[in-house]
Amino acid sequence: MFYGILIISLIITLSAQAFVSMTYSKTRKIKNINNLTGSEVARQILDKNGLRNVQVVETPGSLSDHYDPRSKVVRLSTEVYHSPSIASVAVAAHECGHAIQDDTNYIFMNIRAAIVPIVNFASYAGYFAIMIGFFASAMNLVWFGIIMECVILLFQLITLPVEFNASSRALKQIKELNFLDKKEYRKGKSMLTAAAMTYVASVATTLLEIFRLVLMANRRND
Repeated sequence: MFYGILIISLIITLSAQAFVSMTYSKTRKIKNINNLTGSEVARQILDKNGLRNVQVVETPGSLSDHYDPRSKVVRLSTEVYHSPSIASVAVAAHECGHAIQDDTNYIFMNIRAAIVPIVNFASYAGYFAIMIGFFASAMNLVWFGIIMECVILLFQLITLPVEFNASSRALKQIKELNFLDKKEYRKGKSMLTAAAMTYVASVATTLLEIFRLVLMANRRND
């Protein structure tokens, strides 16, 4: 059963990654009707929403796009920043969705930011507690590690509405500003849906991992 859970987790993770990679690969090759780059889309969305103080900058890497709430900066990967593709429009709009969340004090975003230090501690402490606990047959340490895994799961659950809401805001901006035509809009929506599924997959795999650890801990107690 333990190996079965690991295999299922691996399948879920790889499937989600393959889905987003495949969708991105398709939409990144299609130029949008307005020939707008990701940086141009981001700037227009931010200005429309009164966020002229938020900068749009290029960052290295592929799909490394993110919004930095501390610096008030939308960071777009090189391809998204410069390319006039449907994928660039969707990704840039999504990151601007996070900037709008920040500006409107979106509650789930604030909660997620507040618990980041706790989650960082839990990710390290939980791993070592579980590893040492099983090795030394110290089950109290194992259960502490499982609790830390539950903290990570809570963070991932809070992340879900943050990401889905950002995509919803992105699609609204794309429609209102006529960045894409109807056919392109559907493709852009598919791109954002695929990206969101990676977060759902993370929740599922963490749940399975906690279940696996609980089974192992109970087996040691028997």
